[in-house]
Amino acid sequence: MMQFTESLPPQVSSFSSLMMNKNSNTNNNQIQHARPWPGFHTSKNLGNIGDTNCMEQLLVHCANAIDSNDATLAQQILWVLNNIAPPDGDSNQRLTCGFLRALILRAAKIGTCKLLTSNLNHSMETHKFSIIELASFVDLTPWHRFGFTAANGAILEAVEGYSIIHIVDFSLTHCMQIPTLIDAISTRVEGPPLIKLTVAGATEDLPPMLDLSYEELGAKLVNFARSRNVMMEFRVIPSSSSDGFSNVFEQLRVQNLIRPDNGEALVINCHMMLHYIPEETTVLSNSFRAMFLKAIRNLDPTIVVLVDEDADFTSNNLVCRLRSAFNYLWIPYDTVDTFLPRGSKQRQWYEADICWKIENVIAQEGIQRLERLEPKSQWVQRMRNANFRSSGFSEEGVTEVKNMLDEHAAGWGLKRDEEDLVLTWKGHSVVFATAWVPL
Repeated sequence: MMQFTESLPPQVSSFSSLMMNKNSNTNNNQIQHARPWPGFHTSKNLGNIGDTNCMEQLLVHCANAIDSNDATLAQQILWVLNNIAPPDGDSNQRLTCGFLRALILRAAKIGTCKLLTSNLNHSMETHKFSIIELASFVDLTPWHRFGFTAANGAILEAVEGYSIIHIVDFSLTHCMQIPTLIDAISTRVEGPPLIKLTVAGATEDLPPMLDLSYEELGAKLVNFARSRNVMMEFRVIPSSSSDGFSNVFEQLRVQNLIRPDNGEALVINCHMMLHYIPEETTVLSNSFRAMFLKAIRNLDPTIVVLVDEDADFTSNNLVCRLRSAFNYLWIPYDTVDTFLPRGSKQRQWYEADICWKIENVIAQEGIQRLERLEPKSQWVQRMRNANFRSSGFSEEGVTEVKNMLDEHAAGWGLKRDEEDLVLTWKGHSVVFATAWVPL
């Protein structure tokens, strides 16, 4: 990353003696005795400038300076952040570096600190995975596997006895959940059912991205199902989250694809995709998300499974979003240190996807801001408002999730919140899984 040493404001000369020399061994005690930093209306020192709380405060001050077009103060803070948060540092430094990139992009977009941003490309390229790479990528942590395992357990119980199972899949992970479900269904005592898989093919470029088309993906899934003696029909409906996937529901209706009169089980599988539906109103009953859930309810599904990340990125206030994202996205940076070595390709891909999320939350506004996570409590209320009731997870399903977590680092855990399941990392909520049936 380029160092902000050119045209350094004279006000930060006290920092330059501490931080400009990359070969110095400046320790925390030296930094603690630095004089107060100009620009902060406080007589207190910054304290340990390298700790997480201080990094968060610097980011908050920087965000305020950028949005108030205070170029001098923003430049000072960006320079300090650049020196204390290298892209190859520890997990907290890499997290802060991700937010630094996002703030620089925001400054460039709104015209603050052009001197710092004119010749600087801070974006990280997201990787396009092969199907094998993506499968391995998803298996690295329980981040997605937790939802797959919980959802598949609930689905298998709900469709027991049906000879035809129609799955409408709204998934961020390009059907990576489906092969495990096919494996489980293929062993049914009464014989495997016919599986109809309808995929909502998102037209947005959302990471993780795949290097093959949906048609090629579908052919691979059909061949895999055939190898398990399961008949499968695959179709993709091009769709966009920006209109609540309205084209999916329209095509299901026009093509008469939903046939409950034929004894089909209808499964709506939502895996980390619904938070991309725009949400600009606090009125839960009058929004794109409410209309999406109403459209699902009108299909009278056998079961709806909703899995998503348990955080809140919906605030229109930048500082609120920044704090919420900073206090949630430390988790993937912390976990990556437990299973991927520094410099590995997979780690670069993993963290590039996180940086994409940070940049979208911080640097974008309006329709360009796609990452609008809502906490579990909000989705639970939405589902209830749409006339669904929780069906929960059986003890057998919970055991499967626990067995899966045993394959991963010790920091991962599982908690039950009423009838829902929540994946945790060191006690902090990460991903929730809920299962619903119509009232």
